[in-house]
Amino acid sequence: MSGGIADGVTVAGADAGVLPYVYRVTKYDPADRDEQGNYVGAEDIRSDHGLVEAIYLDVVAAFAEDSGVSTVTIREPAVIGSAHFGVEPPIDGYGLAGLFPADLRGYHDGAEIPLAIAVELVRAMLRDNGAWCRLEVEDRFCVHVGYDQYLYVGSVLPCRRAVDLAHALGLFAERITRSPYDHSLDDEPSAAPRAADPAFWAQARSLITECGAVLLEEGYLQNSSRWHRLTLDNLDTVRAGLTNRSRLLIWPDLRPDVPAVLAALPGEGLSVVVWQRPDGIVTSRTVDETQYPELTAGLTGATAATILSGYADRSRPLAAAVLPDDDGVLRARWTA
Repeated sequence: MSGGIADGVTVAGADAGVLPYVYRVTKYDPADRDEQGNYVGAEDIRSDHGLVEAIYLDVVAAFAEDSGVSTVTIREPAVIGSAHFGVEPPIDGYGLAGLFPADLRGYHDGAEIPLAIAVELVRAMLRDNGAWCRLEVEDRFCVHVGYDQYLYVGSVLPCRRAVDLAHALGLFAERITRSPYDHSLDDEPSAAPRAADPAFWAQARSLITECGAVLLEEGYLQNSSRWHRLTLDNLDTVRAGLTNRSRLLIWPDLRPDVPAVLAALPGEGLSVVVWQRPDGIVTSRTVDETQYPELTAGLTGATAATILSGYADRSRPLAAAVLPDDDGVLRARWTA
């Protein structure tokens, strides 16, 4: 995930970034850039999955070691959604197989991981495998991966050994003011997110009492959710198992008349179809009109279903909040 082959960076000497030392690390020779900073040389924008990729990873590890970092925090993790802009196709498992369990427990906002796992995440991102996240140590270190083999590393220290290593191994470590993926450059939400505090859970209980049951969407990653059908009997159990810092959306309950739900699919555009399997598990799929026949076949045996818009600005949940950390502090930077 990232931004084009120049990636819109600013050069050192402009507005200061969050970290004092930020480098754009690439295989692209600055001598081969045009007046706008776009690379016009002959280097391939794909990962070679070999020696050059290994050099990138060695340099990431060197910057971390120079910064005194042995563990990093995953921020704003994502998996590929309906659109993909990388030059390599995503793969099954998003490049996370072997790093996290199959259900991706442990791959969430705020998860602390050892440097070795972080380096493997960088590999997956360089390959466009389908996963993306920021890797950070607050006020000390960051690694962000952009499109086309662009890597951004920030540190509280100059990391001269790592810079020299990058140059010695054939990469270019250029000092810039900030990563174009610095969180401070994200669009600011119109309002601070609501924490999933006792008042939120009291509202959830009230909605269940009123409706008999509701749907809870657990947005544990960008572009991926787990679904729970909440009743008074399972509310506390579901709540105890939610992923840290998830975005929580409460929706009206599923409808038992599945054929009527499918008949209400719109003529075009993206829809999120949520259904309950015979084993009671609730799942979902985002589809457009070209996938309706396949969807209908896949819902054979579903006991209940509903349709939500695939466009965030066209859907309004009954309630929304973001899970705070165990100490009650809301540190997630995304909104519900």
